[in-house]
Parts: sequence; structure tokens; C-alpha cells
Amino acid sequence: MDDAPRHRMDRVFAAVQNNCGMVDTPVRVGLLVDGAPTDRQEAAREWATGRYDVEVVDPMAVTSSTPHDALWWHRERSPAVDDETASAVAEYVRDGGGLLLTLRAVGAAASLGFDSVAPDAIGARTVAAPTGPLWRSVYDDHPAVDAFDGIRIPTADRGTIPYARYEDVLPAEGEVLASTVDGGRDRPVQTSVVSWHPGDGSVLGASELAFAADAGPYGENRDRLAEGFVDALADGPDPRFDRPVDPEGFRRLRDRLSDDHQRPRYHVSPPANWLNDPNGLIERDGTFHVFYQYNPGGPYHNAIHWGHAASEDLVHWRDEPVALSPSPDGPDRDGCWSGCAVEQAGEPAILYTGGRDHRQLPCLATAADGTLRSWTKDRSNPVIEGPPGEEDVLETDHWRAEFRDHCVWRENGSWHQLIGSGIADVGGTVLRYVSDDLRNWSYEGRLLTGDRPDAEPVWECPELLRFGEWELLHVSGDETVTYFVGTRRDGTFEVASRGVLDYGDFYAPQSMALDDGYLTWGWLPAARDAAAQWDAGWSGTLSVPRRIGVDESGALTQRPAPRLTALREATQVDAASVSLDDERWTPRAGGRALELDLTVALDDADAVTLSVFESPDRRERTDIRYKATNELVVDRSAARGDSRAPAHPQRMSVTPYDEPLSLRVFLDGSTVEVFANERRCLTSRVYPTREDSTGLSFAAEGGRADVTDASVWRLGGGFRRATARHGAGSGT
Repeated sequence: MDDAPRHRMDRVFAAVQNNCGMVDTPVRVGLLVDGAPTDRQEAAREWATGRYDVEVVDPMAVTSSTPHDALWWHRERSPAVDDETASAVAEYVRDGGGLLLTLRAVGAAASLGFDSVAPDAIGARTVAAPTGPLWRSVYDDHPAVDAFDGIRIPTADRGTIPYARYEDVLPAEGEVLASTVDGGRDRPVQTSVVSWHPGDGSVLGASELAFAADAGPYGENRDRLAEGFVDALADGPDPRFDRPVDPEGFRRLRDRLSDDHQRPRYHVSPPANWLNDPNGLIERDGTFHVFYQYNPGGPYHNAIHWGHAASEDLVHWRDEPVALSPSPDGPDRDGCWSGCAVEQAGEPAILYTGGRDHRQLPCLATAADGTLRSWTKDRSNPVIEGPPGEEDVLETDHWRAEFRDHCVWRENGSWHQLIGSGIADVGGTVLRYVSDDLRNWSYEGRLLTGDRPDAEPVWECPELLRFGEWELLHVSGDETVTYFVGTRRDGTFEVASRGVLDYGDFYAPQSMALDDGYLTWGWLPAARDAAAQWDAGWSGTLSVPRRIGVDESGALTQRPAPRLTALREATQVDAASVSLDDERWTPRAGGRALELDLTVALDDADAVTLSVFESPDRRERTDIRYKATNELVVDRSAARGDSRAPAHPQRMSVTPYDEPLSLRVFLDGSTVEVFANERRCLTSRVYPTREDSTGLSFAAEGGRADVTDASVWRLGGGFRRATARHGAGSGT
């Protein structure tokens, strides 16, 4: 009780004094009105009267001792807040008060000092279809929506509504609680509800909460939502809805998804929200740092920041604070996109792509401390002012030039940089730069350009790795990662062989350089539609780290990182050997987080099928089929308990490697990663919906086959586990 906000304590004392009983008194609401009330303000006052103890208050009369449980600022015009008024309202909130900002009053969050980033979209729109909050599923226990059956809450289907909301930018201090659903379509970029907790108080911004005499068929929804806002503010701050800013806060957010059996346990994944490309992979003082593209506003691609996970053993991870955020006045206003990390004179530095106004330009940041939790952006950003003028760099509807993603290394006393791009009417290319100081770069020409008629128009995320006399260059384009093995000569890459790094759901990989080689992570994008991602509350994960190499003959090798064996918690099958003919082998094993290691010889069979994530009746399962035609197929047609999941099979040739075929398979929630003969990989995303879809089975088709040395392990979690969903998150 001692730590309760002042205004909440006042309500408790008033209730006690009311006839000496615990009969709750009406919430005291101060409706902020400067001058004569507008029609919209009068409608809001009429709505609130009868529900609350309402008083109209001049904003300039607010003090820290204002006797209201919540203040409400409802304006259709952007408020002009003088310093004195801003100071008084801010002091009231920070001293424990609640403040509701609706319509364009949300734009006052910055001038009141609650956020350093102001809403970037201010206007009015005509509503002609059911429209309202698209609530974030990770916050579906918020008091404002706890009584609703779903997270899509229409509150109006007619009228003109003024708004001030975040679209291309996100609040820096506030937490987005809801976006918008409009006419049955999700609009994730149109934020509609934001929560701030300055000092001991709380603020809610609801940009499209409108009141009129004719509320329409959704008036009851609007009333319940608005009452929930006011009551939540009157009750005081709830730490469950704070914006995460430290490892503990991110763990609480991660805890909210702990009951989702489709969510990976041991893969590097976001605490919630959106993840794409791995970035800035670096080892520093015994700690491994993996950064990634991250949207803290929800599970959709927009307003990209750099998320951060750290580990001392490459197996057990913790969420660290967001490393890079877009600067409202900087060249990265629209996003801090993919890049890499290097060390200059022993100090970590990041080269990343900043986006603003249809331009993509390289930016530099240096670590502010040894934990790599905070970074200082260079004053000279962008460090390259534009794409090379001598190249006809591809221009698209989105970008003046397709020019992004960075690979940087030190060689022969200079810094070298690769940037992904495309040449108009030619195809994807990798551009080459040189510098002495990471700030001043000179263009040196193209390293490699697509030379096939079907070449991707743009090559993203280039990376060059060195293996003795061989080098490996990989690029990403059109959902495929193509690699080239060869050597550099006179500034260009001479290709000896080429192939595909992974034949499934795998994109934009990046590698961490260690003393004994490279570890590579890739982005495993969601393979379900945007609505399913929103409902889940998260999207995307990284692959398990894989040891990538090129042998003496110039052939690619890929195998799981050796340290992953530390995840093994229990052995379910130990080096079993089984001959398959007419009967299916169902080992006593199963689970959502497993590793399998086995060898398959077909003998005279046409194929051997390993079924994973299998229900007892086999109606839901994912089939991994090794065929006598030297092809490996992941068949997801029976994994479609969720009709929005993909059904098309994924195929990978396993030639020219002779039998027997060795397989390492990693299963984790909704990921299936297959390593064949330590050379080729096929990664799939599947979404088993049944709680009992945890089994394994083996079967031969058209003859006899042998499975030898088959082992199965149950794997532990990579992140600290939660105690219960939607709890305060004390954890164990």
C-alpha cells in the first residue's frame, strides 16, 4: 500500500469513509477544456456524466494536487501546450495521476514530456465500415479489453474522426497496445492505443475514441472500451503494460507467450513482436552477441529497430535492451536496417542501413560501453551519401536506389565493405568499397553481378567468408540464398561453383567469426498469413547456429554448431537400429523440442518417411521423405491444422552423395531444420495445432530400408522460462 499512487490511495480512503464501508465512490474525472467546449468535448462530457464524477477543468488550472483520479483531454485539434501548462499536467501525472489523451490530444504526449517522439500521422478520416482497435494479443488482459471475446474490437461504423497516431515511427518511451482494424482488414501500422508510465502515474493515448449522439451498433463496444481506459487510469499504473527496457522487462514480455506450443523454445527468437535478419554478430569478452531486425510495435515489418540477445555459451540466451532505434531527425528515421559489426582499435562498431524518404544509406554507430547495450550514432551519418553515380542502380516504387545491407572486414591495412544492390535491366549485384577509417569510403566497382536470365533483380545481405584458398560469397534474393565458391582476382569474384544455402524457409544469413571458423544464423520467416502472426503476438525466429565451411575440393559443408549438444536434457532413443519393411516404427519418443540423429539406407525401398509433430491418429503430421531418386522432401500437407499455414512441399536434392544418408533434424515448436550429409540443409516452418501432435514414426515405402544409430534427445529452452502466462513474471 505504501507504494500505491497518491490518487489511487485517495479513492481507497474515500471508500472507507463512505458510511464506514467499502462502497466504492465514483471515479473523479477532470475533463480538460481550454475555452468554450467544442461539440465533441460536450459529447464526451455528456457520455461521462452519470458514469463518473465529472468536472470541467481548465488545463492551465491543473496542479499536482488536482483532486481527480484521472484527467481527460479530448480534442479534435492539436493542442498548443505552453510551458507552464505542460509542466503542471506532467507534474500531476508523475506524482501518481492518470491522464487520458483522445483524438488529436495524443499529439501532446511529446510536448508534455512523456515521449521524445511525437505522432507522425495527424489528420481526420471518414469511417464507413466497422472500425476500432486491433489489440495486441500479448496485452489481451489489459483492463480495457479483458471483457471482450476477441482482439478486433469495432467501436464505430460511421462519422469523421480526427486522429494523431504513430505510423512510420513509434514512440520511444510508450508501449503500443493496439493498432487498427478497419472494415475487417487489419491495419498494423495505424497505432490506436499507446500507454506511458511517467514517474508514478499513467497515460493512455487513444487516437480514435469518438463520441456522438448516434453511437451506432458498436456504441456498446465503445462504451466498454472507454470505461476500461478511465478505470485503468484511476487504478494507477500496472507494470504488466510497461514498455520493456531491460532484460527483466523483456523476460516478462516473453513470459506472456510461454504457453504457445508453436513458439520455439531454444532458437533465438524475439521476446514478442517481429524479427527478421540477424545482424551485427560478434563475440566480445567471452559474450556472444546476436542482434536482429526488430519491431517493438507488434508482429509486423515496420519501424525497424535492432533487437539484441546475448549468451556466454551460444545455447542459453537473455534478451538485452534494444540496441538501435530510428532517430526522428536522422537519416535512419524510417528504420535501422541490416548491417554488421566489426572492431576498430579494439572497440565495436556497427555499419547499418538507415532509411528515410525513399533513400537507403550506410550509417555508422560505435558501442557506448562494453555490454554493447547502447550505441552512439556517428555525427557524419550517412557515411556514404548515395549509390555510385557510374552505376545504373535499380530504382523502384519504394526506393530511389536499391542500395542496402553491409559486410565489412579488415584486410591489407584497409577496411573493405560490400553493399547489396541491383543494376537496372541486368540483375542483382554486390558493390565494393574501401576506407581507412569506416567513415570515408571510395567506390571500387562491382564484386559480382548476376549473369543468368532469371537472376534476382536485387541481391540483399551479401557476405564474404574466407576458407584458405577458397572464398564463399552468399547473397539473398527472391526468398532464396544463393552461394558462390571461388576466389577474388583484380577486385572481382571468379566463381568456381554455386548452389543454394538452404532449400526452405531460410533467408538473409549472417556469420559470426570465431577463432576456429564461422557460425551462421539465418532468418526463418513466418509461413502463415499476417493475421495469424498478429494473433500469435510474434513473428519470425533465427535458425540454430550452423558451422559453415568449404572443404579442400571447394564443396560447401554445413553442420549444426557443436555447442548445441548442451541443450540435450534427456535421451529418449539411444543409437537404435531398425529394419523397416511392412510395419511402421513408432519409437517411445516425442515432444515439441527435439534433436534427432540417424542414418538411412534405402536398400530396395522407394522411400523412407520420418513423420514428426505427429498426432496419435496421424491426421496431423509433417513428413520428411527420403526418396530413391536422391531427393529429400518435406511434405506439409498434413500439417495444416491451421488452414492459413503453407501446404506446398519443399524439395532438396541430396545427390551426388551416396547412401547411406546421415540426417540431423532439429524440431522446435514450428521449426523443422534438416541437415543432410553435413552438406545440405532444408528448413521448414509448420504450425501443428493439436496439443497431442508431438509424436515420431518411421516407415518404408515399396520395399525394405534400414534406420541405424537413431538417437532422439529432448532439448531444453534457450531462454529463462516463465512461471505462468500473464503473471507478473517473477520466474524461476
